Amino acid sequence: MDAVTSLAPSSPARALAREVLIRGPISRADLAARLGLSVASLTRLSKPLLDAGVLRESDEVTAAAIGRPVRPLEVSPDAHRFVGVKLTGGAASAVATNLKADVVGSSERALPSHDVEDVIDAIVGALADLGPLEEFSGIGISIGGKVDSDATVLRAPFLGWRDVPLAGLVQERTGLPAVVENDVVALTIAEQWFGAGRGEKDFAVLTVGAGVGYGLVINDTVIAPPDAGLGLVGHYPLDPTGPRCREGHRGCSSAVLTIPAICSQFAASTGEQRTYDEILGLAGEGHPVAGAVVQAAGEALGLLVSAVANLTMVELVVLSGEGMDLADVASEPLRRSIEYHRDPEAAPVRLSRQPSDFAQWARGAAAVVIQRTILGTLQ
Repeated sequence: MDAVTSLAPSSPARALAREVLIRGPISRADLAARLGLSVASLTRLSKPLLDAGVLRESDEVTAAAIGRPVRPLEVSPDAHRFVGVKLTGGAASAVATNLKADVVGSSERALPSHDVEDVIDAIVGALADLGPLEEFSGIGISIGGKVDSDATVLRAPFLGWRDVPLAGLVQERTGLPAVVENDVVALTIAEQWFGAGRGEKDFAVLTVGAGVGYGLVINDTVIAPPDAGLGLVGHYPLDPTGPRCREGHRGCSSAVLTIPAICSQFAASTGEQRTYDEILGLAGEGHPVAGAVVQAAGEALGLLVSAVANLTMVELVVLSGEGMDLADVASEPLRRSIEYHRDPEAAPVRLSRQPSDFAQWARGAAAVVIQRTILGTLQ
């Protein structure tokens, strides 16, 4: 990765590498046009990256307007490997990825406690499961909480942490460049560079799981102010007659959409303790209470999707998180609710449904370290 990391952050070669990574395979002519470069300048800037194996000519051949066919440029995905780790209150879930954030291996280590050293031990153990340290170019960690620009965890409610310099501690233990980011911001970056948002200038991400998360990209920029890690969308009001969340807000998204909320609503009505997956399954089978709970949640999710689209004027909303199977089971109430809360002349909201497993969160963490390596903002 030296061919990239040795470049100045402002180097046009970094912009070239970014464009190829998120848009390739791309022809040299299109690349030069996007970057405002002459073909000669493009050739000069790309040569070191080609020589180092970071970029390569695609096997795909395209016809040129004049002369012989040309081969577009693309990244060499297996030239480098990265690690992404998603921290929860119970485990460090890790994935190894290539340069395109494709998952090539996974591991999980339980947290013996929330003590900082125990958590770092679990991260290092998960990393060791994925291969020798020297095989990796960097490690990204995502966490549900507030993270500052120096990768210090200012607040992580699931771990009971405040002011933990996590990136520095992990880097000391592993010798690898390390970054820490809020989990929803990391997931949004992954969607922007490698997922449903690739090539989109504006889109939003909504996640449902233990909490409700919200990410936003406007004009190709991830909107990530310091308060992005507070989970503010979890307090958005959806049902004025609904149950209260832990903060006392009635009918907010945390109180009606999260996995614990849906399990609690079902238990309150039936006296039965069922898992989230069981409740969704019962709803699909026509169980009256499960069906009512899931339908109401689907309508509430539609209201939240509509609010995001109406207020930000994005047309694409990416649905992710381990609780987003709700969007499949309650697809009809979700659709009807979106239509009801949108102006009939507004552009249709496009929904992109992403996988619901924890690997997506860990992949998001890997995407952050890939992004910062390419952009030259890795500390």
